[in-house]
This record gives sequence, structure tokens and C-alpha cells, in this order.
Amino acid sequence: MLQVAVAAVVIYVMLVVLMYIFQRSFQFYPESRLPSRVESGVASMDEVRFTTNDGLELFAWTQPPSVDGKPWVVIFHGNAGNIAGRARKARVFFEAGYGVMLVEYRGFGGNPGRPTQDGLFADARAALAYLAGQGIAGRQLVLYGESLGTGVAVAMAHEAAGAGNPVAAVLLEAPFSSAADVAAGYYPFLPARLLLKDKFDSLSMVQDIAAPLFIAHGDRDLTVPQTLGRKLYAQAVEPKQALWLEGAAHNDLYEHGLGAAALAFLAGHQI
Repeated sequence: MLQVAVAAVVIYVMLVVLMYIFQRSFQFYPESRLPSRVESGVASMDEVRFTTNDGLELFAWTQPPSVDGKPWVVIFHGNAGNIAGRARKARVFFEAGYGVMLVEYRGFGGNPGRPTQDGLFADARAALAYLAGQGIAGRQLVLYGESLGTGVAVAMAHEAAGAGNPVAAVLLEAPFSSAADVAAGYYPFLPARLLLKDKFDSLSMVQDIAAPLFIAHGDRDLTVPQTLGRKLYAQAVEPKQALWLEGAAHNDLYEHGLGAAALAFLAGHQI
């Protein structure tokens, strides 16, 4: 009996060690093949390049505003695929007159490097620095985060507010309170909160973003449970608005009216 117990402990410890070592393989699913802008349905967008503070040259797809005075919507996508799969989201905004930047991370879309929390934050800072070099910053920016990208968007909004130059608004699609909360839900049999390297702790930052906040989340989301979006929303300060979508899962929020609702939110705040 003792031998069985010892063997079980050894197996469990080995599982914990393996999960710790390989955890980023479970957190990030980059797709290196990038369909062209024409194939992706955004032929009018341009490709721009910028360099991170750790020396990686990355790219983004951009389109300037077609309506004077409209800000830029900077889109930070989720943990899988690449920016080509978010082209239709870009279209919602640039067809409404907004400028759009689809940011591609390290390790995604053929970019060099491997994704980590600090790496994605560095990539986002470099993309925003590129826009700042074009005279686009602060209230000329709307930060849009999708799933894992909500952690990036909240962090960048937090940093902008801390620097005294808050953004115009923050839009979050299927957000979480923290990646640690997500991991704990997936792996209740592991000390996930202690093991996780890339915590994306939005809960500790959201109350300081100093910008109107919009959150959309489906009640059938099995990837990031809506309870975590509600937890984040409860921590945020006004002005804020939530769209709790009945029947929506993780990747189909635009089929449930997210695009129109996001535009209405921006219009309601004269953005």
C-alpha cells in the first residue's frame, strides 16, 4: 500500500514538473502561415514594421481613419492563429471610419521569437510606439483585446494612464480576470496559480485604466468562462458597459452582434 502511495506521489510530482516546463505550449498556439491581406479580405490595409526593445522586428497591418477626427483601434488578438483570422473585426472598424492597427506578436504569423507575457507586452509597446512616432497616442487610441489579448490591452491601457496619457476607450472581447484564474479552472488538480509564469493579471490593473470600458462575453464560453469576465467587470470603475450575450460561445460574439454594439458604445462616448 505504501509503495502505491509513493508511486502516486512520484507520478503527480512528475506531472507537475512537466506541466511547469511545457506550460507555454498549452497557453500559446501560434500559426506561422499568414494568408495575404488580399486572401484575408483586407487588401486596403498596409503592412508596417517596428522593432521591439529586445531587438525583434515585427509587423502589423494598418489602415488610417477615413473620417476626420476618428481614433485608431489597435487590436490585440488571442492566443491562437494570427492576425489574418481577425481581419473581419478590423473591417467593422475601418468601414465605420476608424483607423485600425492589427498587431502581430512574436512567434505568430512568421514573426521571430517565442510568445510570453513579457514578450507580448513588449510587442504591444513597440506597436504603440510606432503609432506615437506618427503622432498617434493617448485619446487618439482605442485599445481592443480579444481573449488572451485582453490581458495585453488592459496592461497597455494601465501603462498609458500611469504615464498621464490615457487612451480614449478599451474594448474587451471574452476577457478574464487573470490567466491564473483560467488555468485554475482547467487544472483544478494542479497548483496552477503557483506554477503559471505568464499570469496576465488584468484584475490588478483594470480599475486604473482611466478610460471608458466595454466588455462583451458569451454565457456559453467554455474557453474563458463568463464568470471571469464578470469578475473583471466588477473590479472596473465607471464609465463601463457590459454585453452579456446569451447563447454565445468564445469565438462567435460577432455573430451575436458584438461589432454593432462596440460601435454604438464608441459613438455613445463620442469617440
